[in-house]
Amino acid sequence: MGLVLVIACPGQGSQTPGFLSPWLELPGARERLTWLSAAAGMDLVAHGTVSDEATIKDTAVAQPLIVAGGLISMLALFSHPADGFRAVGAGAGHSVGEITAAAAAGVISAEQAMVLVRERGREMATASAVTPTGMSAVLGGDEEEVMAAIERHGLTAANRNGAGQIVAAGTLTQLAAFADDAPAKARVMPLKVAGAFHTRHMAPAVERLGALARAVSTHDARVPLVSNADGAVLHDGREVLRRIVSQVSNPVRWDLCMETFRDLGVTGFIEIPPAGALTGLAKRALKGVETLALKTPDDLEAAHRMVREHGAKGVRQDSPTWRLVVAPHKGTVAIEASEVGTLVDVGSVIARISTLRESHDVTSLHGGQVVEWLVEDGDPVSPGQPILRLHPLGE
Repeated sequence: MGLVLVIACPGQGSQTPGFLSPWLELPGARERLTWLSAAAGMDLVAHGTVSDEATIKDTAVAQPLIVAGGLISMLALFSHPADGFRAVGAGAGHSVGEITAAAAAGVISAEQAMVLVRERGREMATASAVTPTGMSAVLGGDEEEVMAAIERHGLTAANRNGAGQIVAAGTLTQLAAFADDAPAKARVMPLKVAGAFHTRHMAPAVERLGALARAVSTHDARVPLVSNADGAVLHDGREVLRRIVSQVSNPVRWDLCMETFRDLGVTGFIEIPPAGALTGLAKRALKGVETLALKTPDDLEAAHRMVREHGAKGVRQDSPTWRLVVAPHKGTVAIEASEVGTLVDVGSVIARISTLRESHDVTSLHGGQVVEWLVEDGDPVSPGQPILRLHPLGE
């Protein structure tokens, strides 16, 4: 099996006061962050260097700061974007980190990312003010018992992070009752967040982001992106954007992302700033994988070595991504639209991928004509593996 490098982009709660100060000492970094500040409509230079903890915990500030910080650091990790496209085996983001990952993979521009995350932060903060809601981390315990207790109290498992970490979300009344009725051998820790993120309480934010997304132009991802909705491997730009919008009110399944990393054969895992939380999860769930939390420029030497040692040419550099349908999951493929020349509508099921536990439909995200199947019926496939070459008629 070849070498596979995963770049992970953290979510809200990872930021700490002054975490961008050392990064802004790098040539051009301060100027770039000043530009992203203009797109975000706030002084991210100040928030990344001198703003206090209370200020940067504000959802409307935290989210743009995290995305901008990630994009700034990747300019040091990859001096030229094409270097990253050639080296990275997969990218993923936890919660708001999906916007960072989408911009890094070329799906949207940095400026589009900042506008989207600005509105995401504002709208989620507004939605949080409607009803007193919150989130609590559940550490340890039997997973089935924890999930049953969460459901019993009317809560949502908003984050399933793997490595024994589940985050419950809902009203403060529900969370208090849950804490009094904690599952056996589990610790319940209230989190300092403004509301019940990734639940139905965030529906107003989804509506606003969806309206904005209709005007956003996208490109197909230059590296495979692993969705934290279900661990699926994506490359279609519109689908990536659609999931960024819907994910605001849906649970984060980082546990499934890590399963996909394992299926991809990950050998190296780098978490960009503000780094630490995802690296900790990876160390527990991805045994034998080299990990690095890229916290300051002092870590760049180790990061550059990992890029050299684990980076490998991605499959989509050899073929135009718009002509390929890829397997979103691992399993055995059953072909539906089999004949070369068959016309396929947008959203048509063209194959199914099955494991012993479940089956996933593979839909075509482009209308077009079947040019060539790259697998045969009954073949085993890996996440992100090209399975069909499609000529997108009229596109």
